[in-house]
Amino acid sequence: MLSFLIGIGCAAWIGNVVVACALAVGLAVAAMLTLRCLHPPGGAMALFAVLHPPEATLSAAGPLLLNVGVLVLTATVYNHLTGRSYPHAQKIAAGSASAGSGAFTSADLDAALAHYDEVLDISRADLEGLLQLASRAAFQRTFGELRCQDIMSAPVHAVAPDIALADAWKLMRREAIKALPVVGEHGEVVGIITMADFMRLANLDAHEGMGQRLRSLILGRPRQPEKVRNLMSTPAQQVQTEQPVMALVPLFSEAGHHHFPVVDREGQLVGIITQTDLVRALARAVAQ
Repeated sequence: MLSFLIGIGCAAWIGNVVVACALAVGLAVAAMLTLRCLHPPGGAMALFAVLHPPEATLSAAGPLLLNVGVLVLTATVYNHLTGRSYPHAQKIAAGSASAGSGAFTSADLDAALAHYDEVLDISRADLEGLLQLASRAAFQRTFGELRCQDIMSAPVHAVAPDIALADAWKLMRREAIKALPVVGEHGEVVGIITMADFMRLANLDAHEGMGQRLRSLILGRPRQPEKVRNLMSTPAQQVQTEQPVMALVPLFSEAGHHHFPVVDREGQLVGIITQTDLVRALARAVAQ
């Protein structure tokens, strides 16, 4: 309807048909872009109004307006019956301005659009929301399908509860690891011993003064644990091989865990997942 009126105006005010045709189509496209209603037949309507002045009059705008009104009314009813909103309201994706909410930010989108030397028949807000949803779907596809068995470190070093602490310490130093799952006779996880446990045993923060030395002389020093079972943390938080990796993110980030023994369906130790394993998996997912 807007293009038709622009064509009538150009036909009435411009004597040269060629110039009127070019200007009518150009103004119609510019108006449609501005009002976010770009429609190729709209440009044809402006051209028709210039080329057929007898038929293209203000009186002819009545039937056209009725036609457009019926189409808009039908579209409104149909969209509401199917659960959509019409006219479409632009909504910026939630959290899209946050650097950590997705694969890109609003500033990244602006930089990309600055290098895109073409007209897009979609609003910036709609485009950003669409790309945000696509990014989340891609991340879910690449990372959401991962299971613990896909990222765990295996084979894993483990110790028995009755092994000497000195031997466990030597094993951790030799293999450059910070945690050792403790397994029972049948391979089940009964606990875990970490570098932090040894640090607490060493009590590095304590400064023994005269009073503490006298107390130790009179009462004797407390007996130090000698076996792994006396120092290990139990029960140990463990995960299943088929458990989604996404479920571990809050455990690492909020619960403060650093190591998770991985067990199979029979409860046997098959591997271990560390923060390094999780970060490596995230990096691979983002790279894809």
